[in-house]
Amino acid sequence: MSLLERSQSTPLLVVLLRHLGCTFCREALADLAAQRDEIEAAGVQPVLVHLGTEAQAATLFDRYGLADMPRVADPQARLYRSFGLGRGRFGQLFGVASWTRGFRAALLDRHGVGQLAGDGFQMPGAFLIRRGRIEQSFIHRVSADRPDYARLATAKERPRS
Repeated sequence: MSLLERSQSTPLLVVLLRHLGCTFCREALADLAAQRDEIEAAGVQPVLVHLGTEAQAATLFDRYGLADMPRVADPQARLYRSFGLGRGRFGQLFGVASWTRGFRAALLDRHGVGQLAGDGFQMPGAFLIRRGRIEQSFIHRVSADRPDYARLATAKERPRS
């Protein structure tokens, strides 16, 4: 079943992650694990999209207690492009904010840095989809941006124009 078809019956929070070795990807998984109950209590199904192989994802997602969360392997980044997510520029990936937050996430918060698994320049994003429509979105300006997934998932529907 496609994301579009699935969103007809259940609202989806589609989270497109950076490469699986990325500190911020790992931080996002920890945030999703911490916010999962609130997201699902709102009737929203989180779906993870990643750039690695299924084996790479299974190991990492299990580490964060998300082994059972629906996921899509997209090594060619087709879904990323369909959601309008491009590749980051140097400043978006390696700017001061990314280095500062990366240090904290990697060392102080113990998410570490893993082996590159996917396109290291791919930018992430998150989208709340209801009945085939994107109702809310969070598109990262820099790799260090940190969305509140529960807030995004529980946002009220936008009025139709």
